[in-house]
Amino acid sequence: MSKSLVAYFSASGVTRKVAENLASAINADIYEIKPAVPYTEEDRDWTDKNSRSSVEMRDTSSRPEIVEDDFSVKEYDKIFLGFPIWWYIAPTIINTFLEKHDFSNKKIILFATSGGSRFGKAVESLKVSVADSTEIVEGDILNSNPPAEILKRWAEKF
Repeated sequence: MSKSLVAYFSASGVTRKVAENLASAINADIYEIKPAVPYTEEDRDWTDKNSRSSVEMRDTSSRPEIVEDDFSVKEYDKIFLGFPIWWYIAPTIINTFLEKHDFSNKKIILFATSGGSRFGKAVESLKVSVADSTEIVEGDILNSNPPAEILKRWAEKF
């Protein structure tokens, strides 16, 4: 029997709510990817080319620090990985998380929240941070925070 994890990064709380509901609906463990320095509203201002998020997203090698802990992905086969869409891809803090752990031979299903963007090249931007044996699948944008039954049916597709 495989064990599932819902891991997520949420800068404003929107993705957190979806992740919590998904984890509950599919009876999965949950893990929050926490930045070492939390993002402020000013940091997330995509209209300011000098904001922290804008600077990070322009630099594909950017790897914002995350809070270090003893978390491990070893016991999980399937990881649902959630994040807000920034500039049509995952925030670079997701690459940091992927590079801190060994996802070899695991399946990662992406889900995201967005104000209007689609996934774009999210899968491609994350593949550089995992082993070749890691399968990354584009899941869906889950903005409306669907009810548990819908989340469960959605997750069962993977």
